[in-house]
Amino acid sequence: MLTRLGIAAQRWSTTTPWTNVYGVARSLLALATAGTLAFSASGTLFRPAAGLPPAPYCLGPGRISLFCLVPHDRLWLARWLGVAILLVVASGWRPRFTALFHWWIAFSLFVSATIPDGGDQATSVLTLLMLPVALTDPRRWHWQALPEQTPTATRHVLRLLALSALLVIRVQVAGIYLNSSIAKLAVTEWRDGTAVYYWISQPVFGAPGWLHGILLAVAATSLGVIAMTWGTLILEFTLGIAIVMPRRSWKYLLVAGILFHGSIALMMGLASFSIAMAGALILYLRPVDQSFNLNALAQMVPRLARAGSRYDGKHRSILGGGSSAPAARAVDRDALHASREPCPGAAAVAAGHHPPLGRDRLRRARRSAGAEAATAALLPDVGGDDLQPRGHGRERPG
Repeated sequence: MLTRLGIAAQRWSTTTPWTNVYGVARSLLALATAGTLAFSASGTLFRPAAGLPPAPYCLGPGRISLFCLVPHDRLWLARWLGVAILLVVASGWRPRFTALFHWWIAFSLFVSATIPDGGDQATSVLTLLMLPVALTDPRRWHWQALPEQTPTATRHVLRLLALSALLVIRVQVAGIYLNSSIAKLAVTEWRDGTAVYYWISQPVFGAPGWLHGILLAVAATSLGVIAMTWGTLILEFTLGIAIVMPRRSWKYLLVAGILFHGSIALMMGLASFSIAMAGALILYLRPVDQSFNLNALAQMVPRLARAGSRYDGKHRSILGGGSSAPAARAVDRDALHASREPCPGAAAVAAGHHPPLGRDRLRRARRSAGAEAATAALLPDVGGDDLQPRGHGRERPG
């Protein structure tokens, strides 16, 4: 038994964990956190909340947070220091030297911010689990292929350590999606197929004006709203069990998952969350030994740039944006207001029924803590605790 286990481990250790697969995921995770820090003001990230001490929170392990090492009036300095560090991480330079800093910044934001989101939580966990991979990475850049090395006992052990960490990451990401899909079943609107309608109708996290009317028209039909709502549940559950599915199906699920999170970014404006989860999906569903062909992508960029500078001689440039481009459609501002009516496509919803995602609750959250608090008010009723964390053993302002 032990002999067979040793032979299997030795065979497994021939796989190289240090490829640009984990490098791309690592860069996406770093860019997601950097975007949150760069485009969110200190007053937004560390907004005072009723019933809680002043943010940033520096209790227990949170005392090592970057934001607890500077005075409150210098939080902006800590934010931009974090952005600078994360941009170095995203560049791929020396993973061995930057891995701990990456985890530290991600952890600092998660434990110290008033209302961290699911992407912040996932990033703090994944950067911790990636430490055995990054700290043993001998490359100068995480985009590079690992040069040929003479096999040694030490290198076999390091590879096993890194590969084991990547396996644990796969289990973790599978648990995120499985828990999210199952937890949604406890909410009536997800079970009856109408939840997405109410999300689209939200004035803060609903679809943008140019897309709002189209999505609302689709969600107003029984088939449309059920397809979007139950389709989300089916996709999340499938992603959750993908770890036991054949590897040949992973590439299709990876594309579906990234498109799914892209639609969340488009419809709800949760860009950093979607970027972080795209990185998590790459760690989960892209075999580490199947490197991305980044050279082909690098060669494609200048071609697209040249194509964009050419004109067809009659209309606007090939890639659009010229002076003759048609004027943007006017946005109907009334379409941005949340509907107080039940979903018209929901035969299963009784007349006069309103889900717990009401506008009154949203207004209370917005008055107390802005758009971030609105997230906290909405997400616990819609998704699993894994993608919408409540924080560190404390209740969020309602």
